[in-house]
Amino acid sequence: MTLGNIKHVGILGGGVMGAGIAQLHALAGFEVTIRDVSHERVEATRSDLLDGKWGIKRAVERGKVGFDAGLAAIERCHYTTEVADLREVDLLIEAIPEKLELKREVFAELDALVKDEAIFTSNTSGIVIAEIAEAVSAQRRTRFIGTHYSNPVVVMDICEVIYTPETSQQTIDCIVSVQEKIGRTVAMVKDTPGTRGFIFNRVFGAAFREAMKIVNEGIATREDVDKAMIGGRNWPVGFFGGRGGIGKQW
Repeated sequence: MTLGNIKHVGILGGGVMGAGIAQLHALAGFEVTIRDVSHERVEATRSDLLDGKWGIKRAVERGKVGFDAGLAAIERCHYTTEVADLREVDLLIEAIPEKLELKREVFAELDALVKDEAIFTSNTSGIVIAEIAEAVSAQRRTRFIGTHYSNPVVVMDICEVIYTPETSQQTIDCIVSVQEKIGRTVAMVKDTPGTRGFIFNRVFGAAFREAMKIVNEGIATREDVDKAMIGGRNWPVGFFGGRGGIGKQW
């Protein structure tokens, strides 16, 4: 599978993350099918993609996206509760809750359903990719990779691409090309058993632990720690103030 073969992208799991990932791919010209478990969740995802703070309508209003381009992207997005509607996707991106067994269960089902040549990716924020990929066939594991986006997806231009020892070079090259097409900066990460998180979550976690130590030792208040990082390092937000987080709007 190469970039030229990727026409149809499936997003498994909606919400803020799924909607953002879908929006990026639709704006880049891919057909997108978003699947979630209920009509209510599907409609919430549709609302996030269309009318959310970082949705397509707001992007058009702010001049970030042209009217015609926004309308075309909206028309490329399709919504479903049926797993079978992902059968013919070329690229499948999983964005469901961070539960290893749930991810394995879902990927095992999809491995038997989705066409053999399709690439599978997980948007996990920290689970070892090889542990998720255990659920699929040996053949599919050569086309299994991690693509970890940061929230809000359409604002944060990073994508961590996490490859396992079994991921083929063709798959790596294809996914890097897809990320470049949707305007993401790629940081390559070697999948490492026994770890949790990839680059930015691990680095942020270490910094947060140090920030908590400063607060707990009475060296500075939470407010002053945030002031120091926002003013001194030009962070848009600090550790303790109004942050969003996984699956939440900022």
